[in-house]
Amino acid sequence: MTVPSLFIEGEWTASLSGESSAVVNPSDGSMVDEVDVATDGQVQAAIAAARTAFDAGAWPTTPTIERSALLDRVADLLERDREEIARAETLNTGKAMRESRWDVGDVARVFRYYADLADKEAGRLVDTSDPSAISRIAYEPIGVCALIGPWNYPLLQVSWKVAPALAAGNTVVIKPAQVTPLTAIHLVRLLEEAGVPAGVVNLVLGPGGRVGQALADSRDVDLISLTGGIEAGRALLRGAAVNIKRVALELGGKSPNIVFADANFETALDNALTGAFLHSGQVCSAGCRLIVEDVIHDAFVAELGRRADRIRLGHGLDERTEAGALITAEHRAKVEAYVEGAVAEGARLVAGGRRPTEPDLQAGFFYRPTVLADCRPGMRVIREEVFGPVVTVERFGSEDEAVALGNDTDYGLAGAVWTADAGRAQRVAQRLRHGTVWINAYNVYLPQAEWGGFKQSGIGRELGPTGLDEYREAKHIYQSTAPAPTGWFGGGD
Repeated sequence: MTVPSLFIEGEWTASLSGESSAVVNPSDGSMVDEVDVATDGQVQAAIAAARTAFDAGAWPTTPTIERSALLDRVADLLERDREEIARAETLNTGKAMRESRWDVGDVARVFRYYADLADKEAGRLVDTSDPSAISRIAYEPIGVCALIGPWNYPLLQVSWKVAPALAAGNTVVIKPAQVTPLTAIHLVRLLEEAGVPAGVVNLVLGPGGRVGQALADSRDVDLISLTGGIEAGRALLRGAAVNIKRVALELGGKSPNIVFADANFETALDNALTGAFLHSGQVCSAGCRLIVEDVIHDAFVAELGRRADRIRLGHGLDERTEAGALITAEHRAKVEAYVEGAVAEGARLVAGGRRPTEPDLQAGFFYRPTVLADCRPGMRVIREEVFGPVVTVERFGSEDEAVALGNDTDYGLAGAVWTADAGRAQRVAQRLRHGTVWINAYNVYLPQAEWGGFKQSGIGRELGPTGLDEYREAKHIYQSTAPAPTGWFGGGD
C-alpha cells in the first residue's frame, strides 16, 4: 500500500489502526496491493461527513444541470483511463481483459445516462380541477446513501448506485467488497478530479459484517443499497429497521435459460455457453439453469459439453483467455462441493468437474467449466446459487412444463427463452416471474432499462428511470392562489 485508500470529507486518509487488507490476484494468487481497513470511528466519520454535506452543504440544491455536468466529466475521465481501470479490474477479479474493457465502457454509459436523465425529471403538475389551486409533484434527494458493492462486478455495479444517487442530489458513503476494492478507489479519485464537493462522496473499506453492517445500523443513513448475497441482505434489513431507512437490494438469482426445439440450435448453444460461463459463472444473472426441450436435449447436451471442454482458461491479462479464475480459493472449494453434491444426488457429469491440469494455472483459483445433466428440481445445485462455472440441464416436454420449471425457484432475477415462434416467446416471457427476460438473447443490459428481481432476488430496481427514483423522494406541494376560510366550524360568532 503506497497511498491512503480511505476517502472521508474530501481527504484521503490511512487506517487509524494501521490495519490493511491484501488484494490478491485470483489468476496466480499473488498480492496486487494492500488497502486500508477503516476503523469503526472512521466509518462513523464518513457517515457524519455525508450527513453534514447533505444537511448543511450545497450539493442537494445544486442545479441539476451542474450535477449532470459533473457526471459527464466523470464519464470522460473513465474513458480516458479505460485501459488502466480495466487492468486493475482484471488483476483484482481474474476476469478477462476484454470483459473488463466492456465493463468500463458500460460504466461510462451509465454516468452519461443519468447525467442526461437528471435534467429531464424535474417533477410534474397535477390537475386539481380548481382554477385557484396549483398542485405539483417535486422530487428531492433522500439524504445520506450507503452504497455497498459486490466482488464480481466491483466497478460496474457500484456505478449503478453512485451515478443516480449523485444525479438526484444525495451524498454517499461507498463500501466496495473487501476483496475487490481497487476500481472503486479509482472511481472515487475520478469523482474528486471531476470536482465533487468535500463530504458528498466518501469511501470506506473493510469487511462487510462490520463496516457494511455499521452503515445499515446507523440512524444517520437514510438509504442503503446492496448488491450481494441473500444472507448479507437479511442482515442489512434488520439494521435498516432502526430508522426505517429506504432499502434497495439485489441478491442474486438462479436464472432459467429455456431452449425450445425450434430455436436456432447453433445460436442457442453459443449463447448458452456465454450465459453460463462468462466471468466463470460469477454473474448474478448467469444462465446456470439450462432447460431444454426433449426433442433436442441429448444432442444439445452433448455439444454443450464438448464445447465447454474447449473453453480456454487463463490469466486475465492474457488476451487469449476466454474465462478466468474464481475469486478466491475458498469460493472455488464451495463450487467444488456443489458439484460433488450434485453427482452424489444423481446428476451426470458431462464436462468439467475438476481443476485444470495445466502447470501455469496451478497457482490460481481455476475450475473447469462444468456441465451437469439429468438434473431434477429438488437438487441442491438447482435450488441454491452456486456462483461458479457450473450449468445444470433439465428437460421439458411442453410449454407449460418449461414455464413451471423456470418459475420453480426462490429467485427471480432474470431468464431467457429461445424459440422461432414469436407468439410463444411472448407468452413465455410474460409468464416467467423474473425481473428481466431475454428472447433469443442473453446477458444484454441497457442503462435505460430497469434491472432487478422478483421474490428473493431483491427489492427495488437499478438502472432506467426507476433507478433514479430509488434515490428520490416525491413531495406533493399544493398551493391555493385564492385562500379563504373553509367555514367548516362555526365558532366565529
